[in-house]
Amino acid sequence: MFCLRLSLRLQPGTQVGCVSCRSVHKLASLQKVKMLPPKKAQSFLYPFSELEVHLDRSVDRTPFQLFHPSLEDMVKAEKFFVSSPSHKIDYHVSAERMEHIPAMKPPEVCFIGRSNVGKSSLIKALFSLTPEIEVRVSKTPGHTKKMNFFRVGKAFTIVDMPGYGHRAPKDFVDMVEPYLYTRKNLVRTFLLVDGSVGLQKTDLIALEMCEELRCPYVILVTKIDKCGQGVLLTNLLKLQDVVMTHTKSCFPQPFLVSSLHFWGIYLLRCFITHVTGHIRLADSSQI
Repeated sequence: MFCLRLSLRLQPGTQVGCVSCRSVHKLASLQKVKMLPPKKAQSFLYPFSELEVHLDRSVDRTPFQLFHPSLEDMVKAEKFFVSSPSHKIDYHVSAERMEHIPAMKPPEVCFIGRSNVGKSSLIKALFSLTPEIEVRVSKTPGHTKKMNFFRVGKAFTIVDMPGYGHRAPKDFVDMVEPYLYTRKNLVRTFLLVDGSVGLQKTDLIALEMCEELRCPYVILVTKIDKCGQGVLLTNLLKLQDVVMTHTKSCFPQPFLVSSLHFWGIYLLRCFITHVTGHIRLADSSQI
C-alpha cells in the first residue's frame, strides 16, 4: 500500500557534464566569508542565527544547534571539495536500477527531494570550488531521471537522486527504494524541503519512506532566501514539530541552506565530511 501511495504521489531533477572554463564564485570559499563583518559572516556560516533572535524564549534552541562545528572544522572540510591531481572530483556514472550501479567502497550520501526543490542547485553549490564539474540546473520540474554519482576523490560519493512529485517517472519507487534499503555504504540521506512553502504531502510520504526503511536521514531546508523570516520561521517550527514527534531515524537538526547566497553551504560541507568519517570535530555535539 505504501509503495502504491508513493508511486501515485512521487515523481524526478539533474543533467551532468564537464566544462573546463568556469570561474569560482566569490563566496564559494570560506576565505572570502572570513573577511566579512562578524555578524554577516555568522549568517553565512550558521543561518539559524538569523532566525534565533525572533524565537520566543520558551522555544528550545538545542535541536537547531546540535551540529555546531568551529570555523577551523569548516576550513578542514572545505579542502575535501577542492579537486587536485591526488584528490579528483568528478561525475562517475548514472543509473536507473541498482543492478546498473557499480560496486563502490567509499561511503555515500544521497540527496532526494520534491521536483524543483533546489536539489541540483544545492549540489552545484557544494561543488562550486570545482567548477569543471557541471551540474545542470533546469527550471523544468522532473528534469533528473536517473541516479547520478559524483566521486569526491576516494573519500566519499555524492548521489543526486531523481526528484519526486511533478513529472517523476512511474518507476520512481522501484528506482529509489532498493537503493535506500540495500546500499550498504550509504551513510546518510538528505531530504530536501522547500523552506518557502514548508512540508508538502509528498514530502511527508518521502519522510515516511525513510522511516519505514530505517535509513538515517537529515532534512535540508532549501530556498531560505525566497521568503520572509516570519514565513520561514513558521515553516521551520512546523517541520521541527513533525521531526520531534513522528520520526526516529531523522537527525533532530534541520539544516538551512540557500544555494544562491551560499548560506549554510559551508556547514553542510562540514557535516557531509564528518558523517563520512573524514574529519573529527574539535567543537560539536555528538552525531
